[in-house]
Amino acid sequence: MPLHIVRNDITAMKVDAIVNAANESLLGGGGVDGAIHRAAGPELLAECRTLGGCKTGCAKLTKGYRLPARFVIHTVGPIWRGGGHGERELLVSAYRSSLELALEQDCRTVAFPLISSGVYGYPKDQALKVAVDTIGDFLLANDMTVYLVIFDRAAYTIGSRLFADIAAYIDDCYVEQHTESREEEYRRAMAFACAQAAAPGVPEGLNQAVERLDESFSQMLLRKIDEKGMTDAQCYKKANIDRKLFSKIRSDVHYKPSKPTAMAFAIALELPLDQARQLLEKAGFAFSHASKFDIIVEYFIAHQNYNIFEINEALFAFDQSLLGG
Repeated sequence: MPLHIVRNDITAMKVDAIVNAANESLLGGGGVDGAIHRAAGPELLAECRTLGGCKTGCAKLTKGYRLPARFVIHTVGPIWRGGGHGERELLVSAYRSSLELALEQDCRTVAFPLISSGVYGYPKDQALKVAVDTIGDFLLANDMTVYLVIFDRAAYTIGSRLFADIAAYIDDCYVEQHTESREEEYRRAMAFACAQAAAPGVPEGLNQAVERLDESFSQMLLRKIDEKGMTDAQCYKKANIDRKLFSKIRSDVHYKPSKPTAMAFAIALELPLDQARQLLEKAGFAFSHASKFDIIVEYFIAHQNYNIFEINEALFAFDQSLLGG
């Protein structure tokens, strides 16, 4: 189900379908369109000649031929003319039409380029937001894994103001904590080791203390879902988590998730920062101001922005791992 933002060559991806940012003729062109036609071979062009073109905002299907993908979904994005000529609506339609066509063909995995962001001139930060919002909305209602393929990181950026705000937040939180000396780290590690050595064996009463363990991550997560009045599906979809992974968490009271997974559930539940910290602690983690990843997630929680896809945009921009499964 999750949406993944990745750097890759879309023609090499082993998915059910790749999406081609085509022109209205469907007879090939430059950029991603040309690369897909070259990789698929002349059979692709031959089939495209039978389709009678494609209107802007619509999508049509062909076989993948020599590509690893079974299908190619050809869609036509809008040419940017300043933003006042229905460009956003047409771009949303291009993504939505492609996703619906993939669903009709029972595609479980689909890879998109950033449509219209090349020679068609759609500003890349706005094109990315349309892509993430449209795909994200679709995935809240449908089970599918979607890859948004960014071929060149240098050609990609989130909104400049948001980037600057996050960068300043990182700078305020990160530098002081991250510059802790190695000597201090070594001192604390040695102090812990000495304390452990000074208390060999099992301390009296430890067994009783273990028996009084508080609720686990899984128990707290399920309790919070009930308290929020959410269904399981609503929660794991908002967390960008695969259904199978959620099933493992639900069925195993002692399940220990990864830190990105635990954070993703805190975002899905729209927990304030103190409660997000509590949920993270149940998984054995904590927010750290020595980690850019943690600080960026904390920034969005502090600003009450719980859109996990927007958070992943920012994490990708700062070259961090993404939230979700």
